[in-house]
Order: sequence, then structure tokens, then C-alpha cells
Amino acid sequence: MPKPSLPVRLALLVAGTTLPLIIFAAGIVYNNYKQDRQNATQRVLETVRSVRLVLDAEMQRITGALHMLSLTNELRDGDIEGFRRICQGFLDQYGEGGIVLVANREGRQVFSSLTLDTANLPLRNNLAMVEKVFAEKKPVYSNLFFGSVKQRLIVTVEVPVIQNDEVLYDISFSPPIEIFQAMIEQQRPSKDWTISIFDSEGTNFARVPNPQETVGKRASPSLYAEMSHNPETTVPTVSLEGVPLITSFARSSLTGWTVAAGIAESSLVAPLWRNLAITSVMGAVLLMVGLAFAVRMATQIARGEMLHNLLIEELNHRVKNTLAVLQSIATQTFRSASRAEREKFEGRLGALAEAHNLLSQEKWQGAELREVIARVLQPYPERVRMFGPQVPLSPRLAVVLSMIVHEIATNAAKYGALSNDTGTVAVDWEILEESDGRKLRLIWTEAGGPPVTAPVQRGFGSRLIERSARDQLGGEATVDFLPRGVIYTVTCALDRDE
Repeated sequence: MPKPSLPVRLALLVAGTTLPLIIFAAGIVYNNYKQDRQNATQRVLETVRSVRLVLDAEMQRITGALHMLSLTNELRDGDIEGFRRICQGFLDQYGEGGIVLVANREGRQVFSSLTLDTANLPLRNNLAMVEKVFAEKKPVYSNLFFGSVKQRLIVTVEVPVIQNDEVLYDISFSPPIEIFQAMIEQQRPSKDWTISIFDSEGTNFARVPNPQETVGKRASPSLYAEMSHNPETTVPTVSLEGVPLITSFARSSLTGWTVAAGIAESSLVAPLWRNLAITSVMGAVLLMVGLAFAVRMATQIARGEMLHNLLIEELNHRVKNTLAVLQSIATQTFRSASRAEREKFEGRLGALAEAHNLLSQEKWQGAELREVIARVLQPYPERVRMFGPQVPLSPRLAVVLSMIVHEIATNAAKYGALSNDTGTVAVDWEILEESDGRKLRLIWTEAGGPPVTAPVQRGFGSRLIERSARDQLGGEATVDFLPRGVIYTVTCALDRDE
């Protein structure tokens, strides 16, 4: 695959750094939303339970007061006027909206707090409640129905008047619906909440918001289905106005009525989208700033690289020209010298040129040891084995080692393993960790060549190898003339950054 350009690489670096941060921030926002949703669900359930407790406390207070009325001697003795005075003290607590009725087993009213004429009182229109009180001998709480006296929707609390374990009368009290409405309005945390009180059949008789339009209506289908199966739970529902809610409800074991409260889903989702939008905008701004900075840096770096490449090309051109001049001078200088001497000098000059070419390809950033050796030994690819770790070399070391390996290979081609068709050469190297720094040890081992005899005197090439290793590489070069083949050992100090 083609290598991406520098601007693309820098842009990918910026994007690869910024995008994970944006995703991480979005994850935090979503996690906060989930936590807020969980907290809101818990708040809804706690609010429902709180309203139910307030409702039960109020109904117990009303029931207790009616019990006290049922025990008065005036009622038992038929002293209606005396009972009316006592009853008025109870009604004063609820203003003008409350009505107390007393009826016998047949449902005929014997007392009404609305009129002094007890002779012409009508029958109770809710006879089922009267029959239930006489049958069960305990308080009963009605569903919502239309009251014939008040001419409006009401609920009633029915308490039996018992004497000698027999029910004499049924005392009925219809509290003002406004007390239930005020109760839930006081408990409503904010305008995003919907709170309702339902009778045992799931009909609203107190609600916020929109009480005028919703009182007397049954709960929404999604909520009513859950209310008919569970006494208490939290579920997603849709209100009568069509608003999605997180709703909790709890049924009162005292009255059989149900309190429900819900918070609008939009009040929870809106902050999520707002925070995600803020995070996205900030992330996009940071990304654009980063990309702009990357493009600017890429432009400057590209300009610097272009200048650097221009200087390197100029240097290469000058060096090649210098080498060509040297070769021309050498040809004229060694015109009277032997062919072998000219070839030896030109070979050394060629080794220097090959090392220069390799460094030019790497823009003079250095070279790898295996590539340096392979360049020198190009004529013998099948007869040389190389083994060792990757060793990056500085330009200085690359040039000097190239010259040394060239001299060793030249000797092998003239007198050693590379002078016949069967000889082989093994080049091995390793890195030594010593107290005075890292060192490279290179071992040249020949095999399969002509029988080896130690030379009587050292030639220029041997001295070049020894001096180069000592003076320029800070190491040493040794040679062992073994009968099976020559072994060269070259050690040199590596630069600290290699």
C-alpha cells in the first residue's frame, strides 16, 4: 500500500486522539442520563408513596371522626337537632363542600346536613354502598359517582352506626373533591409531573394537570392495564394528553383507591440531547482546530523536508562529482601502475560509492548493518550466509564498515574462499553489552577455499582494516589464518543512539 502523505498522517493522528475523547465524553453524558433516569424513577415512586400516605392519613382522620359521630347518644336516641349541632362542628373543618347524610337499611335518609326538613328527605341514590355497609359492618369508601344532592361527581366515606352488634344507620360523608385536588397540588414537585388519584375502578377524581378536562375519566389504557394487575409498580405509560411518562402507582389498602404519579420523558431526554449537542459542538471545534494545526504543521514540515531533500540531492551530486574527479585523477596517476593496483584502488573507491548510495537512499539518516554488508557482497549472493540481529548504523559507521568488509571480501576473492567455486563465507554479528558501552562484534568465517597459509608480510589492505577499526571505529580487527579458512573478527563501539 502507498505510504500516506504527511498531512494525512497528521490528520489521522489528530482524529485518532480527539475522536476517542469525544466518544468518551458522550459516554459520560449518556451514563449521567441513565443515572438521572434511575434517580427520577426512584423519586416518582417515593412521591407516590408519600401522596398515598397523606391520602390514607386524611381518610383515617375522616373515618375516625365519623366513628365518633356514630357513637353519639343524640343519633342513637333520635335527637336529630342535637346530632346536627355536633355534626356541624365536624363539617366546619371542610367549609361548605362537605355533606353528612344518615340513612336506614332501606336507604331512606333520616338526616341531612343540608336541610332541617327530615320528613321529606329522598332515598339514597347509592343504595349499593348502603347495603354494603349494613352487610359488612365496617367503613366503606365509594367510587366516583354523580351525587343527587350536590349535583356533581363525588366520593363518599360510609361508616355504620352499630348498637348491640346490629347496624342501625349508615353515616355517609362526601368530602369536597377540592381537598384531594389541593393534596396532590401540594405534593407535585414541578410542572413536568402528572399526579392522579383513582377510585377502585380506575376513574380520576383528582388530577394535575388539567383537572377540569380529566376528572371523571378513566386512566389511560397503558396505565389502566397495569393498575388492574399490580398494586404497586413503575412502568412507562402515556398520559391522557398523549405525553410519554415514567409512571409509578400505589394502591391504598385502606380505601382501595390508587395514587399515580409520572414524570415526562422529555424532561429527562432533553438534557441528554442538550449535553450531547454541547459535547459534539465542542468536540467538532477541537477537531477542526487540531486538523487546522496539523495541516499547518504538515505544510511547514513538508517545506522543511523539501529543503532537506534539496540539500541532500545537492550533496549527493557534489560527492558523485568528487568521486568521478578522484577516479579520473587515479586513472591518470596509476597509468604506469599495474592493472591489479588500479583495480584495487577503484574497488575501494567503488565500496565508498556504494556506501554513499545506500546512505543517500536513507537520506543520510544511517543504514542497517545487513544492508551495508549485502551491498558489498552483491557479486556473491549464493555463497555468503549472514546471521545477526538488526543493527542500525550511523552514517560514519556505515561508511567505515563498508570499506572494511570490502577489503576482507577482496582478499577472499583473490586468495580465500571466494577465489574458487566451492568456498563459502559466513558473516555473523552480535551486540555486546559492556561496562564502557554497547559494542558490535562481527566475525567473518571462510570455508571451502584453498589451503590457508599465513602471509610473510601484511599488505596495505590488512593495515587498512586494522587502522580503520582502531582509529575510526574505536575497536580492533584481528585475523586468524586457520588451515580450514581465514577468520576475521572486527569489534567496534556503537554510538549511544544506535
